[in-house]
Parts: sequence; C-alpha cells; structure tokens
Amino acid sequence: MTWKSRGGIESASHKSFMSKKWTLLLCIGCFCAGMLFSDRMWTVPEVRDVSRGAGFEDEKLKLVSEGSLDKTISNLEMELAAARATQESIINGSPLSDNLKINELKGKRKYLMVVGINSAFSSRKRRDSVRATWMPQGDKRKKLEEEKGIVMRFVIGHSATSGGILDRAIEAEDKKHGDFLRLVELLSFPEHVEGYLELSAKTKIFFATAVALWDADFYVKVDDDVHVNIATLGATLARHRSKPRVYIGCMKSGPVLAQKGVRYHEPEYWKFGEEGNKYFRHATGQLYAISKDLASYISINQHVLHKFANEDVSLGSWFIGLDAEHIDDRRLCCGTPPDCEWKAQAGNVCVASFDWSCSGICRSAERMKEVHRRCGEGENALWSAAF
Repeated sequence: MTWKSRGGIESASHKSFMSKKWTLLLCIGCFCAGMLFSDRMWTVPEVRDVSRGAGFEDEKLKLVSEGSLDKTISNLEMELAAARATQESIINGSPLSDNLKINELKGKRKYLMVVGINSAFSSRKRRDSVRATWMPQGDKRKKLEEEKGIVMRFVIGHSATSGGILDRAIEAEDKKHGDFLRLVELLSFPEHVEGYLELSAKTKIFFATAVALWDADFYVKVDDDVHVNIATLGATLARHRSKPRVYIGCMKSGPVLAQKGVRYHEPEYWKFGEEGNKYFRHATGQLYAISKDLASYISINQHVLHKFANEDVSLGSWFIGLDAEHIDDRRLCCGTPPDCEWKAQAGNVCVASFDWSCSGICRSAERMKEVHRRCGEGENALWSAAF
C-alpha cells in the first residue's frame, strides 16, 4: 500500500468519526429541547386542586338534589293523580268535570290545612252559628287562605233527588256565602248522596276530593256542632309537619255493639272477635286530622277501602296496616264550659270543645256563641299566629 492510499483511508476515517459525534450531539440537543417544550405545554395540575374541584361539584349537586326532592315528589304525585283520572275517565267513557281540569292539578300553592266541616241539609242554623263565631267570613276567609294557608269549607253532597228543593237551598246558601265544598262527581270520585248511614262514604270522598283540589300538609274533618279554635289547631298540626304519616285526634277504643237497635250498632261485629270485644284504637269522630300522605292513600285506594257502619271506625281501619303514627291529643276533645274555660284560663287553650253526651255541643245552634265567648282564643290569636 502506498503512502497516498494510506492517507486517503485515514482522512475518510476521521470524517466518519466527526459525523457520528455531531449526530450524537444533535440527538441529545433535540431530546433536551423536546423535554423543555413538553414540560411547558403539558403541565399536569396538582392533585389537590382536582380533588377540591370535584368535591365542590359534589356538594353543589347534593344541595340541588336535596332542595328539589320534595318538589319533584309533589309534582310526580300530582301527575300520577292526573294520569289516573284521565285513564279512568277514558275507561268509563265520561268526560272530566268542568269543576276541575287536569292542568289545575299542577302548580298549586301549598296550604297548611284544609278544614272540612261536615254538615247536612237540615243544619242551616248550625252553619250560621259557626259562621258567627269561629269561621271567618267574606274577605277574612280569603285572607285566611292567602296569608295563613288555611282553607275552610262546609262539606255536603247531594240529596237523593238531585236538583230538588234541598239542593237548590244549598246552592242559594253557597251563592250567598261561597263556603261550601259540594261532593259532586269529580274526576274518578263518585257523587255523594247525603244520609247518616253514608258518613263513611262521605268521609272517604271528602279526603279524596280535598287532596285533589288543595295541596296541604293536613286535612281535617270536624262536625258542625263542635267549637274550634283555628289558631290553636294550626299550631298543633304545624308541630307535626316533618312527620310523613300522621293521624291526630282523641284516640279511643269503645265496645263493639252487636245488639240491633242501639246507637252505634255494628252489623259486622263478628269481624272483631268474640262478643264484648273492643274496637282498635281510632280517633273520635268529632274532629281529627290526617297528613297529606294518608289523604293521598285514601284517594288512590278509595275503591277498595271497606266501610264500617261508623265513620270514625272506618277511618281507623284504613290505617291499621300502615306505618302511620297515631297521636292522641286530648285538647281536641275538651268539654264545654266550664271545662274548656278553666283550661283556657290556665293557659292550655283547647283545640275543640263539645259535649260527649250529645257527640257535639248540645243545642249547638243556640249555645255556640256562649261557648265561643267563654272558650274562644280571640280573633287576634289567629291573625298574629305564625305557622
């Protein structure tokens, strides 16, 4: 090999070595530049910030859910009632009553209580005595509904001869006072024909109708010969607002009367066991209150709820198998003066007063004003009350 060719080989080797060296340096430079660029453009957020953001969203979702839960349930209940009414109307081939359209079931305001005052065609003087004492009239009654959330109506059905003289008399009275709830054919609720032996049916239809017309916390039934302190009743019920299924009244357990011809005879006495047995605990019929869930239960199941001869027994039987709380409050069954008067003077104002011997105030049309004067809570108590 000549010196010339040796020199050529050495020169080529030197160039190849330099080329590899620059290639390696260039690769290292590109790698570092890539790492710097990636670090600036794809910075990973701190775990602490992500966790805190997720927690905030969870809390926000929780608050929204809790705040809208009650409203959602209420809306679903009303839509269910509307759907059931529409279905039954189609099945029965009858149009919905003009007295209540389906869209009126939605968007209703909330009331504290609906008070249904049970009355009869022959009880005009009793009704007038109630209007003159513990039931506000005219604009005051409207104010009571708007400001206090308390609805009050006399409850009555129709006579056996619908449209007859008795019905026309009630229509004229209602035109004058506007304080009746007529139990006419409404949605899927049958028209009620008045009669003492039909009180269980009347009670059932009243609760079903009332819960469809008014969205209230409580529904109250009271007889028209009983004195009531409305503010005290409202305050009493308001204390149980948070409870879902409440049945409030003066609880009793009287004997089952098998003998025919006696007052409060029970034709189905054999269902209660041996002769001489007592009824299950139930509220006395002069005044009792039930929460919305129980009123809705009656409305939905009205076609299969059994009616016993006595209305208060029937109501109690409907709740026997339910997880309902029975509240025994003796202020709902005070006696007339001097009993209710002494209690009022002691600061324990009665909710309702009547005479046990008459199952109401004896000669109530004549004595209601006296009972109101001696046992009434005073008009200011109602308008200053905050429920």
